[in-house]
Amino acid sequence: MSNSLRDDIPLFQQIAEMIETSIAEDNLTADEKVPSTNELAKYYQINPATAAKGINLLVDQGIIYKKRGVGMFVTKEAKDIILSKKKENFFKDFVKPMLEEAERIDFNKKTIIHWIEEESE
Repeated sequence: MSNSLRDDIPLFQQIAEMIETSIAEDNLTADEKVPSTNELAKYYQINPATAAKGINLLVDQGIIYKKRGVGMFVTKEAKDIILSKKKENFFKDFVKPMLEEAERIDFNKKTIIHWIEEESE
């Protein structure tokens, strides 16, 4: 996980995103223990309630689960959930705006597709 937090995104979201990235990159795998809220709070020097909010966000999304008295663990579906969400966000944040801009400037979409195919070879 990253060792610094940014000021432009709420801290709890950054905690959730860092754990998601660790799962997406296979640094955390199914049924592996996730750092506790106290560990995250101490490491990032934040309020434990803030770390818990980030953890609970992931629990609500089915990415991690709680074992009472033991800790938080990665679900078997976590990576698929995260990759699906990232693909949806990629389309919404990058592809759709690019196509809208191409249409605004009367740019040929076939050229864009050709460039993508050429670049990925």
